[in-house]
Amino acid sequence: FDGFKRLRRCHYRETKGWIFVNFCYDVLNYKYPSRREVVYGRKGMVCTSQSLAAQAGLDIIKAGGNAVDAALATAACMIVLEPTSNGFGSDAFAQVWMDGKLYGLNASGFSPALLTREALMDKGYEQMPKFGWEPVTVPGAVSGWKKLHDRFGTLSWEKIFEPAIRYAEEGYVVTPVISKMWRQAWDDYEESLSPELFEEWRKVFAPDGHTPRAGEIWSSKVHAETFRELAATDCESLYRGRLADEIDSYSRTTGGYLRKGDLAAYEAEWVQPVSTSYRGYDVWEIPPNGHGIVALMALNIMECMQFAAGHDSEEVVHRQLEAMKLAYSDGQQYIADPRSMKVTTEQMLSKVYAAYRAANIGQRAAKPQYGNPASGGTIYLCTADGAGNMVSFIQSNYCNFGSGIVVPKTGIALQNRGFNFYMDPERANCVGPHKKTYHTIIPGFLTRNGKAIGPFGVMGGFMQPQGHVQVMMNLIDFHMNPQEALDAPRWQWTGDMNIEIEQGFPMDMAGRLKARGHHVTVATDSMDFGRGQLIFRDENGILTGATEPRAGGAVAAW
Repeated sequence: FDGFKRLRRCHYRETKGWIFVNFCYDVLNYKYPSRREVVYGRKGMVCTSQSLAAQAGLDIIKAGGNAVDAALATAACMIVLEPTSNGFGSDAFAQVWMDGKLYGLNASGFSPALLTREALMDKGYEQMPKFGWEPVTVPGAVSGWKKLHDRFGTLSWEKIFEPAIRYAEEGYVVTPVISKMWRQAWDDYEESLSPELFEEWRKVFAPDGHTPRAGEIWSSKVHAETFRELAATDCESLYRGRLADEIDSYSRTTGGYLRKGDLAAYEAEWVQPVSTSYRGYDVWEIPPNGHGIVALMALNIMECMQFAAGHDSEEVVHRQLEAMKLAYSDGQQYIADPRSMKVTTEQMLSKVYAAYRAANIGQRAAKPQYGNPASGGTIYLCTADGAGNMVSFIQSNYCNFGSGIVVPKTGIALQNRGFNFYMDPERANCVGPHKKTYHTIIPGFLTRNGKAIGPFGVMGGFMQPQGHVQVMMNLIDFHMNPQEALDAPRWQWTGDMNIEIEQGFPMDMAGRLKARGHHVTVATDSMDFGRGQLIFRDENGILTGATEPRAGGAVAAW
């Protein structure tokens, strides 16, 4: 069956051989159906990596809310149901298709005014620390919630936060995937944080002296109270109220840089999404400081090539890897706070520049090098309502719970997004006051001929653009259905000449890629290859949902 499934993806579409292969596939698929099928709906749909959150979001649609209300309720639930990946201290990005138009939201926070390169150098740092106060930036997600609610929301905050408050107070059963990430965070913080800071994290997230095991119940009264505070203040308290005072006080007494003035000065902003055309489709991302543009640059390079072979061909994988290395090298060199960037988005997305980069791809692996465009712990969710409105939303604390800093009496776990800053003053992304860093979280959206197809996303740090490229090519180039596109085995470039591939590829794939000069590792754990979801809507209003097998996620449909 797997052999016929792979042959079916090839481009020899009208030959007698392909027709025979397709017939055999259909017969076997009828007898031995896939373990995970796409899910259909018409009146509403929510996809995310935690089934309880997806159900809560769908309940909001059933209660009369729209896709934005559902996204906000799901995002709030995820703070409680998957605290290993996001929290009140997160950043967020969103793309919203509403009434036939696409909107972009950048809710990534900037660095504190006191966080300067000189201050870090005086403390002996030669590179950004991963944990503690140094990498903490202003939380942007809650401000993003407010922006979305003010513009598109229809239900009250009390109604939207109700499911999250219930799970926080009553508790819920922790799943195996989340339990594993929770334990890893304990190990990281126990080694890296001061006893004082680690104790605050333990009080909230390991109150019984250990992290929750799979099948155990975790609850948090302080999370419930913080949600009530946000609802009562229209989400202002975290920036200009009691919660801001708590953050300021704790930062001052424990050696932090974050102040109430930083919080009060921040506001999420609406942005114009950027796109590239790919074989008749338009793929949309949020512009820098996010690195969604890396996925678009890689697709531009891949569009310069044609593929006679399918997804499992080592020639195809080789070209994908080389394109991703080139796009990522440019992204890591140039992406920063837009005010600091030395090239424009238009230059980076130039088709002429993509053709120049594509010409550099040969038969053997090459060391990644950036070009000159001027010369030529995350959660993702998507929602859709019966009126055709859709949301692609992502929020993250970055490394598991983030910095490890938890503000007493609030449940606020602060992110460590500043870890992506450089200390080199010559780099556009060098650390500085009130500056946004290079950002890894990217919500995607797909359209064709000006009409929405739907939202998609793949979580996982620097895997995200690589996941976007692979899922889009699986759908467009290799003719997979949405669930197949997520299920298919993945590769990832991890730096220099190093790549990892999942075990689902043909057994000899690693050897053939090594022969081309790649340094290949076959991964034993799929957690690092992204965790994605998508919802597509056809011209008849039928919703098709798919969710990542690597995440234990769910599609809730109506």
